[in-house]
Amino acid sequence: MISEFHKQMIAEELKQFCNQYKNKEDAFNAVEGVSQQCLRKILDKNWKGVKEEVWLKIKGQIAFDVDEWQVVTTRDYKILSSILNDAQLYSSVFAIVGEAGTGKSVSLKAYVADNEYAYLLQCADHWNRKQFLVALLKELKLDWSGLTVNDMIHLAVDHLKQQKNPLILFDEADKLSDQSLYFFITLYNYLEDHCGLVMIATNHLKKRLQKGLHLNKKGYKEIYSRIGRKFIELNGVELKDVTAICIANGIEDRKVIREIWEGSENDLRRVKRMIHAKKMQQKSAA
Repeated sequence: MISEFHKQMIAEELKQFCNQYKNKEDAFNAVEGVSQQCLRKILDKNWKGVKEEVWLKIKGQIAFDVDEWQVVTTRDYKILSSILNDAQLYSSVFAIVGEAGTGKSVSLKAYVADNEYAYLLQCADHWNRKQFLVALLKELKLDWSGLTVNDMIHLAVDHLKQQKNPLILFDEADKLSDQSLYFFITLYNYLEDHCGLVMIATNHLKKRLQKGLHLNKKGYKEIYSRIGRKFIELNGVELKDVTAICIANGIEDRKVIREIWEGSENDLRRVKRMIHAKKMQQKSAA
């Protein structure tokens, strides 16, 4: 049976697969035996009711076999897990920044899969206030049909206050518009001491908030105050991480590992693709 974590991994790989095409329709047509409607549901993380054989069809046609891929506890993975655990236990608020491709999203998905009442929002730049709340209510598995924005806020808040140590993670928070960022303040005000809130993004979020503070933009002082006037910066990928990932996924030749490290540009997505390519080469040569 495919676990919820593996479904999240397949959905992420499907997203990367689609990015290789000019448009989603071309990408969907390349996945045989699965309807476009079903693929859209999976990309929207609305996969309830999707049968196991459909997941297997998709998994077999995109770049990687997630059952073979081993997630490794990297240095940043450990740091993130510790911060998220603290945020969930003590209803803390943090902002974490790190370069793209350092494994932030994989770490967040692994945490959410293993911890009850932890929710992950994959932020998008097109969200308005209502779309922000719809995404949150989807994660909470609540019905928002016919509700106003105000009703949606109170539904989410009341639901979270009934839970023990809930945590909301805002992945790629730098994509949020100012309008959506203000909702971070609203949630904090309603859920202070009841729910942990963590924004995770690239360094663009830090630069954006610093610029907003300098320009005295509305809401930016409040956001900065609520994250403790501090950004937690991840270390990024190091050779030790890439070595562990390579070994866990069947690449043990030190020369090949060094080649992958030097060609990775400190991007774990690239590491994954390079490992896949090396394994395909090994199979062809066998």
